[in-house]
This record gives sequence, structure tokens and C-alpha cells, in this order.
Amino acid sequence: MGLLDTAVLSLVESYRTNLSPRKGWRCASGVAGGGTCSTVIRDAIKDRGAVASAGVAARQFASCAAAARALHQSEARVEGVCCCGPIPIPFRF
Repeated sequence: MGLLDTAVLSLVESYRTNLSPRKGWRCASGVAGGGTCSTVIRDAIKDRGAVASAGVAARQFASCAAAARALHQSEARVEGVCCCGPIPIPFRF
């Protein structure tokens, strides 16, 4: 694992241990029964490296957005900011 991979993985792990438990809500993908964004991205970085995981991250965030829409349609109460993307995407349903 290279320096970039280690740095990005460290950021994801820091998010998982420091921010995620305090934010007050769960990833929509995780709530819907899939893997949470941070878990899927962490595992991809470990397997493929940070750069090669960019596509995995993009697909995961799209999956999370779809899960948030599905939860909204089911009338479940969901609110928060999509996990650990570079640009927070607020949602409230």
C-alpha cells in the first residue's frame, strides 16, 4: 500500500471512529440493508488502492442516494448528510 492509499485510508478510518458515531444518523445505504459508504470505500481502498477505488466510491454514493430515495418513498424518517464524500450532500425526508 502506497503513501496515498495509507493517507486516504487513515482519513476514512478517522471518519468512522471520530465523526460517524457522533453525527446522529446512519448512512442511508446501511439503513436500507447494504454496506455503509465508509465500509464499502474502506474495503475497496484496502483491496485496490485509493485511486482505483474512485469508481467504487462514485457507485457507492449513487447507491446511497438511491437508498435515501427508497427510504423516503417508504415514508421512513431519514435525515443527515451522505457519509464521507468530498462534498456533503444533505438530505431530509
